[in-house]
Amino acid sequence: MGRAESRRAQKSTRTAKGKKPKKPGKSGIRRFFTWKKLLAYFVALIALGAGACVALYLYVDIPKGNSQAKLQSNIFKDAEGKIIARSGDVNRQEVPLGKIPIDVQHAVVAAENKNFYTDPGVDVMGTARGIFNTVMGRGKQGGSTITQQYVKNYYLDQRQTVTRKVKELVISLKVQKETSKDEILAGYLNTSFYGRGAYGIQAASRAYYNKDVDKLSLEEGAYLAALLQAPSQYDWTVATPAGKENAKARWNYVLDKMVEQKWLDKDKRAGMQFKEPGKPPAAKGLTGQNGYLVEAAKAEMRKKLAKDGRPESDLDAGGWTITLSIDNKKQKALEKAVKDKLLDDLDPKARAVDKNVQVGAASVDPKTGKVVALYGGTDALQHWTNNATREDYQVASTFKPLIFASALENKSTTQNKVRINAGTLYDSTTERPVTGTDEHFAPENEDGYSHGMIPVQKAMNDSVNSVFAQMAIDVGLSEVKKTAVDMGMNGKVKDFVEKPAMSLGSMGNSPLHMAGVYATLAHHGKKVTPSIIKSASQNGKELALDNPVGGDAISRNTADGVTTVLKGVVDDGTASVVQSVGRPVAGKTGTSDDNKSAWFTGYTPDLVTAVGLFGEGEGGKQVTLKGTGGNGRVNGGTYPARIWAAYTADALQGSDPEQFDLDTDMSTTVPAIPGPPASSTPSAPASHSPSPTPSKPSSSPSASTSRSPSHGPSSPPPSSRPPVPPVTPSTKPPSPPVPPTGGGGLEPNGNREPIRNPAGG
Repeated sequence: MGRAESRRAQKSTRTAKGKKPKKPGKSGIRRFFTWKKLLAYFVALIALGAGACVALYLYVDIPKGNSQAKLQSNIFKDAEGKIIARSGDVNRQEVPLGKIPIDVQHAVVAAENKNFYTDPGVDVMGTARGIFNTVMGRGKQGGSTITQQYVKNYYLDQRQTVTRKVKELVISLKVQKETSKDEILAGYLNTSFYGRGAYGIQAASRAYYNKDVDKLSLEEGAYLAALLQAPSQYDWTVATPAGKENAKARWNYVLDKMVEQKWLDKDKRAGMQFKEPGKPPAAKGLTGQNGYLVEAAKAEMRKKLAKDGRPESDLDAGGWTITLSIDNKKQKALEKAVKDKLLDDLDPKARAVDKNVQVGAASVDPKTGKVVALYGGTDALQHWTNNATREDYQVASTFKPLIFASALENKSTTQNKVRINAGTLYDSTTERPVTGTDEHFAPENEDGYSHGMIPVQKAMNDSVNSVFAQMAIDVGLSEVKKTAVDMGMNGKVKDFVEKPAMSLGSMGNSPLHMAGVYATLAHHGKKVTPSIIKSASQNGKELALDNPVGGDAISRNTADGVTTVLKGVVDDGTASVVQSVGRPVAGKTGTSDDNKSAWFTGYTPDLVTAVGLFGEGEGGKQVTLKGTGGNGRVNGGTYPARIWAAYTADALQGSDPEQFDLDTDMSTTVPAIPGPPASSTPSAPASHSPSPTPSKPSSSPSASTSRSPSHGPSSPPPSSRPPVPPVTPSTKPPSPPVPPTGGGGLEPNGNREPIRNPAGG
């Protein structure tokens, strides 16, 4: 018997005696994953990684600083290629660390890297997190030390790539080893971007407080430190209300961290007050409207860069050629219209109110969404705030068409389940409390307007507050706001809250926003987001721009239905002055609470323009416009409409009048309306008697819309009413008789607490 056979026999004998057989050895891939081998693999991986890090450290050298070479001018052109302005020259003045107050130095360290003086110069975990987020496409995230930020500013660039982040880590380690903390901090303070085109803390000190850095107080220095996180969002002059809140929160955070680090006494901290920075100085050469045009373009560029995941400092770094969509002919026409129809009437020396008049306007091509003209104020060097883009004044009655649009879009009904359209009857009684809400709201109509039951068309023509306050409740405040935002209004502004007062345009929005909203109507419901940029390129590389015209914000049926009604405001309402244009026009006037703003926003089929007048007193305080130009109240139908008409006629001179191409299911019949007793005299302000002689077709919606009344206890059902024949294009229907009381089931509840008119016509 051989040895092998002997071993098998012994193994068989042991098994037979009840002993467990020996487990067979591991085979195949399992042999490579024993715990000993896994440990060996791990150690080898660590060694390999360490070796790679050493090799990388030896391979990557500290490059020469390149920031200065990349900072260039930006060139802005009009649509014809003519240079409007040059801006973006490097705004930096290096200062030694000794000139920067120690408190200000500590404020920056507290804000950005509180352990700066003791850390190794890099945050490995933060950088790893940043690399991971970059790989995952999550944009700019992860932590960086002051040393790393300085390296990025001075030696590298702002790109969010894995390669750049790895280089940043290695170079930071070398810089930390070869450079003192004071040198690194000085470099960081002199290269960082603070907004307003300011690079370095000296330029920032001048840009925000108009003083040299060595004159800064701690409170001011803390604000500059706070800016480093989000320069444009925290710039007090242009920040939104939310941006200002965030800026103050960041300012408080900086000071609290200083207390935590023992750099600031707790008692002294408690007494500190936030000091608002001054307005930014305009760049030389940006006089007149040029400054406003350039700033509007910059704001749009920053939004686009942010959307693309690029830092806003890319714009101020320079090298851009930005062509605006501004049409030189239309721009001059707008400036001339403001001068001829408003500025020439003002005499600030004779009338104090004339000093407070500000005007803003934006004109948009509804088919392309491009801004063709913009008026931001008399001069960017004298009044920095751009009146065309400011959002702090109430839009007033220019909001009413959006309520009606929401009613049509949502197929809304009155409280009595009657579908809302141009002919639906509403009670126009002034100070009549709305029904359908727990909140008491009884708006006053302008000049005490009260004409009983009137159709929506008449209410729009005469801008009747009580009607649209009730309509907003009928539609639903949340639905109204949604429609308005979908059409282009900024829903995040102050006072745009879902309360009944919203119905009267109590929220702020800019002329540029309102031009976009009405352009959406003109473009048959397609969402128009106005854009002032025609093209943009940096060092020859084109930036892909978004299309200003998007998908449907509202249906064409809704948009064209609203346009039909807004034509009536021009033909037979508060905007009759713009008939002088001699073209089909639709639009709406607006006058806000205490006459602090007045508007006209209107459109032809090929041009949309919003004009706003704003009363601005000392310190930006909102004041009344009453008495402007030696007149009384300034309504939307006065100066704003006159400016609009003069501009539109001039801007479109030489082009053939284009007709509105409307496609809407608005009915053309007018149902009978219950009238008062024979002895009663109708209180309607005017009678629309049929024309004795056929005339040219009327564009007034009052001659082409249905008038299906709301029905209430005092109104018979529609089946009992005699029909009225369709209205022919050559006639206008008579004004509906007025019921003796109430109507539409919307009876006053007796509580007549007056509410001042916040949005007259």
